[in-house]
Amino acid sequence: MGKAAFGVITAAILVLLFGYWFVMRSETAVQPPPERNDVTLRTTTTGDVVGFVDRFGARAWLGLPYAQPPVGDLRWRAPQPPRREAGLREALLAGNACPQKPSLLTTDTEAAVTGSEDCLTLNIWSPPNAVNLPVMFWIHGGGNTIGHGAGYNGAYLATERKVVVVTINYRLGLFGWFRHPALARGDALDDSGNYGTLDMIAALNWVRDNIGQFGGDAGNVTVFGESAGAKDTLSMMASPLAKGLFHKAIVQSGGYRPYTLTQATSYLEDGGHPASGPEIVNRLLVQDGKVSDRAAARAIQDDMPAGDVRAYLYQQTPESLYRLFPNGGFGMIDTPDVFADGRVLPKQLAEDVFASPETHNMVPVILGTNRDEPALFMTRDPRWVSSWFGVFNRFKDEAAYLRQVRYQALAWKARGVDELAQYMVRAGNPSVFAYRFDWDEEPTLMGFDLAKALGAAHAIEIGFVFGDFEGGLGIGYVYPGNAGQWALSTSMMSYWSQMAYAGDPDRGRDGENPDWTPWGSDGNTFILLDSPTGDGIRMTDTVVTAATVKAELAADTSFTDQRDRCELYVRMFGWDGNFDADEYAHLGGDGCSQWDPKAFSGF
Repeated sequence: MGKAAFGVITAAILVLLFGYWFVMRSETAVQPPPERNDVTLRTTTTGDVVGFVDRFGARAWLGLPYAQPPVGDLRWRAPQPPRREAGLREALLAGNACPQKPSLLTTDTEAAVTGSEDCLTLNIWSPPNAVNLPVMFWIHGGGNTIGHGAGYNGAYLATERKVVVVTINYRLGLFGWFRHPALARGDALDDSGNYGTLDMIAALNWVRDNIGQFGGDAGNVTVFGESAGAKDTLSMMASPLAKGLFHKAIVQSGGYRPYTLTQATSYLEDGGHPASGPEIVNRLLVQDGKVSDRAAARAIQDDMPAGDVRAYLYQQTPESLYRLFPNGGFGMIDTPDVFADGRVLPKQLAEDVFASPETHNMVPVILGTNRDEPALFMTRDPRWVSSWFGVFNRFKDEAAYLRQVRYQALAWKARGVDELAQYMVRAGNPSVFAYRFDWDEEPTLMGFDLAKALGAAHAIEIGFVFGDFEGGLGIGYVYPGNAGQWALSTSMMSYWSQMAYAGDPDRGRDGENPDWTPWGSDGNTFILLDSPTGDGIRMTDTVVTAATVKAELAADTSFTDQRDRCELYVRMFGWDGNFDADEYAHLGGDGCSQWDPKAFSGF
């Protein structure tokens, strides 16, 4: 095999092992713009726009501003309404991604930072002759630090299921969620630090005011999102500011645990996050050579007038801010996001928010996870997989790998689905639906079984929801394109669109799927989503909670090293409020007291 061919295959495998079906979507940004088509001429509250006709026949408009660019003095402030534009806007190309580290979700992988602060735009796909159709409003994932709305093409979903699809950009990382006492202006929204959350609400306001021009029904909006976008979807359910702006929600691989104001605004020794507002200033002072270490930085910062700290932060560029963080983690960085500030989002914990109709926007909701969530991240981890020339080709310990995947996925399901579902049912919501995505029909490549390595990994389901599996190097290796794959995609699009139409996935829009009943109906809890060539689609009655996962972990006899059991406990429960020191000390009989939980990743 020649070096060039080997390089292509290696690159393909690296891409597919990330598991993101949408990896190369942004390549379209470097292609010539499509031809405008005047059949798409529309009038919005900010002026006239014209788009193009997509290859599926969808009417498409890309890069429409829904707020003023958050630049200059508008950085770290609530989004401002967009200004009216003179002339006709040609909405043929996606807007800028928001500032972020390069990743497989961006085209410029060599720059230190990609994107622009002028990034608050949205994209719309609508079927021909659309009138008063349900709107599906997508919030992308990426840890709230990477990604962009144009990474998802809503054309096929729109035309096939007769819905209007909207995808959005929102501020990410330190631009989307950042709070420092020196930035306080005396305005609750500006001071909240929840700028990314407020961007989403601003986009929903734009949709309310304009979507009728694009064939959508402003009175029937479904917010849906995956991973961090699912967390943000739950934030829309929790925020009083989003009340009435949407009417259904679909939460794919999410969870809701906001950071506290203490974590957002305090020094480490006072309970702050390592990337809290004050800690970021400490790190900048060291990076700029003004001091030699953190202790000296804190001393200087404590003596700086608030106005000087504010001016210092505003003079920072995206490059200087993102230089504070190492590369890795798919481009994602570790910053606190989604703050329980008491204005944009309530200060209560998830149970207190979602267990009462008075403390959240109670709408019909779908909650779901994938059976093998953490596998996406573990396939690149040298602790679990050995590689040859960068190709992940062998499990180091297959049984241990699969056990780790199973337990962490169970813990994710507990906090992201089952416990939330029980809270929402307790609040009196009769329309709570849950799923687990089980598809695992990837091929084997060079002796590496992707059905085991990835299986139903994080983000794999997105292609099924959008009905779009194309778009980049390696994608064909993940998705075989067989009849079973397309049958499951057809069923999932049918369920998702029926939810958008009626607030109940029922038997799908086609009426041909198994009946998806609400949580607790006839003793069932959630639906399993798999292809006909797998185990098919069927309801089941199991319930997973933190308590059931802990009990199973404690009783599991497959562990040959007690340290592995203890580390897994910390990885699952060390960060989500379910860590119990006494339980940890006595876990599995032998206990874990000899290992400091802080030594394990996840605490």
